Amino acid sequence: MKKTSSNNDAPVVYSSEFGRMCPGCGKPLKDCVCRKNASPPAGDGVVRLRRETKGRGGKTVIVITGLPLDADKLTALAGELKRRCGCGGTARDGVIEIQGDHADVLLAELAKRGYKAKRAGG
Repeated sequence: MKKTSSNNDAPVVYSSEFGRMCPGCGKPLKDCVCRKNASPPAGDGVVRLRRETKGRGGKTVIVITGLPLDADKLTALAGELKRRCGCGGTARDGVIEIQGDHADVLLAELAKRGYKAKRAGG
């Protein structure tokens, strides 16, 4: 079987002129249009808070999933929740991670903002 060395089908992911490139639209990440037009993930309307410690060096993290927000609004909400709890965290891949065990504060804050929130997991 003969292998071809043609990479015409592979998208450009890095350019020395522009840096990282979006594999979807082919533009630099800062000018990407496919992420801006991406719709929020469809869910069942329930925001779930899950407590995790595995793979985090024994540190407790509250993972919030099911928020019907796009990436910019999710990042803004993550910042407001971090300030409310007085801790660190991040927003990535459609979830918010808040450092520490602040589930009660987060449940109350999300309910105050109009989300139907509940604890998930054991």
